[in-house]
Formats: sequence, C-alpha cells, structure tokens
Amino acid sequence: MTSLPSITHCRTLIIPNNEKLIESTCKKTPNYNVCLQSLKAYPRSSGTDVNGLAQIMVKVMRSKANDAINMIHELQRSRPSQALSSCASKYNAIVIGDIPEATEALAKGDPKFAENGANDAANEATFCENGFNGKSPLTQQNNAMHDVSAVTAAIVRLLL
Repeated sequence: MTSLPSITHCRTLIIPNNEKLIESTCKKTPNYNVCLQSLKAYPRSSGTDVNGLAQIMVKVMRSKANDAINMIHELQRSRPSQALSSCASKYNAIVIGDIPEATEALAKGDPKFAENGANDAANEATFCENGFNGKSPLTQQNNAMHDVSAVTAAIVRLLL
C-alpha cells in the first residue's frame, strides 16, 4: 500500500510555483524590488493568481495613499501651504476615485479601468511632488505612491 504525501509535503510543492508567479510577474514591472517587497508582505499573495496579485497591489496603493494623507495633515498643522492643500486634494482623489475604480474593475474582470486608476494615482503623486517651489516635504511618500501605482498598472496590464 502506498501512502499519500502529507499535507505539509504538498504545501511545499505548491508554494514554489506561486513564488515563481510572484517573481515572474514582478520581473514584468518597472520596479522589481518594490513589487516583490509589496507582494511578499501579504501572506495570501503566495496562494493567488495574477488578478489576485493586482488586487493586493491596489491595497498597497491604498496604504501608501493613506500614509501620504497622514503626513500631509501633520505638515499642515505646522506650516499650511497651497502646495500641501493641493496634495491633499490629489491624494483624496486617489483614495476616493482611483483606488475604488481599480478595485471595482478588477472584481468585474475589466482590467483596463483598473490600469487607468493605477496610472491616474501615479500621475497624481507626480503632480503633488512637482507642486512645491523648491524641495517637497513629501518626496518619500510621493515616490512610494508613484512606484506602487506603476507596479500595479504593469501587473494589471498583464490581464489585458
């Protein structure tokens, strides 16, 4: 009588294939390291498909946008400015418009609109960064938002 492999043995057979999916997907994005770090930070990324990876990246976008909004509010307390107000509007547009658009489009199987939402978010972060006279106090947040949005758009593009 032959025995079946144990569950833990089967699990080790499945994970490498999903790790390969993450790595091969990330190689098709503009920022391999951001992609890999973002996806590996989510435990369920190792058990999903490309659409699931795109959905995870949209969640990463939401997190980065909220980080930026929190920083903007903190900066506005000590030094309110038109540029910070403009950035607040741009990041609110990302959270209220672009991210829900991408989330809904992926859920409905319409990746083109998800790609548009991710690209719009990347552009909003760039516009925020360029809106300051001199050095931006949000460079780190804007770069992070731009990078995860560009990675998200590239992953979504694989679904087209």
